Amino acid sequence: MLPRADLEHLARVGYRQARRIVILVIGVTVILVGVAMIVLPGPAFVVIPAGLAILALEFAWARRWLRRLRVTARGLGRRVRRTRRRVSEARQRSIEARRGPAPEARTLP
Repeated sequence: MLPRADLEHLARVGYRQARRIVILVIGVTVILVGVAMIVLPGPAFVVIPAGLAILALEFAWARRWLRRLRVTARGLGRRVRRTRRRVSEARQRSIEARRGPAPEARTLP
């Protein structure tokens, strides 16, 4: 029979390994569902990072990927905002060009 301290140690190690396996299975499943949503209807760009976040609870490589994904998403967001602003400004200039010169303001006597 093993001493009580050894049994407690084995229980802790077993719990950690079981937790790690459960997180791995759930995280990979969520990521695979997200990948399927790339071609099927659904919010793939929300589900895939959620799966990475689940995996990041236990795995350092998933934390690094998630960090890289955040940086890329921020850069992409900035580019989208900049492009939207440029398109809006170009659209406004186009509308103004079609209208012709602005009428002269009249002054009241």
